[in-house]
Amino acid sequence: MASDPTEGPRADDRTAAEDAAHTGNPTKVDDQQRVAESPHSDDPAVEALHRVELGLEWFHRAHGHLVAFHHNTGHAMDHFAAAEALLRDQGEDELADELRDDFLPCGVLDDRWSYDVLETFQAGLLDDAETLEERARERLADGDRHVAERAQEKAWKGRAEEESE
Repeated sequence: MASDPTEGPRADDRTAAEDAAHTGNPTKVDDQQRVAESPHSDDPAVEALHRVELGLEWFHRAHGHLVAFHHNTGHAMDHFAAAEALLRDQGEDELADELRDDFLPCGVLDDRWSYDVLETFQAGLLDDAETLEERARERLADGDRHVAERAQEKAWKGRAEEESE
């Protein structure tokens, strides 16, 4: 379930289901507070780049789900193809014909097969998002990746060293 874009940025380390599970928890830190307390929140360029990188990472997750959908659909069709022959062996030509004519040749969206949906996503939205993220990194961080995480790592390591002395 997608979050409402008018509610501000989503937490970057939880899925929508995990967010829903945390709803109503009085100790939950909301997204705006998370941003305000992050070590890079005082640098709007780093925060903006971080959000672009997180958006791309979520598109990569979506891509993985589409690959799984493509594979799962293929496995389902393989079972239907095997069932067609088995049904014919049982004299169930009507059911076998239905599999052959109505299911096996059909697409998952109208007449589009799952590989086509996957390839469209890869060549369209995913490719465009990767290009945008690369341009944002070049403009805001001289091409460096994970600038916000590096700042957080440095801050946490520094705090650990200071407090252990």
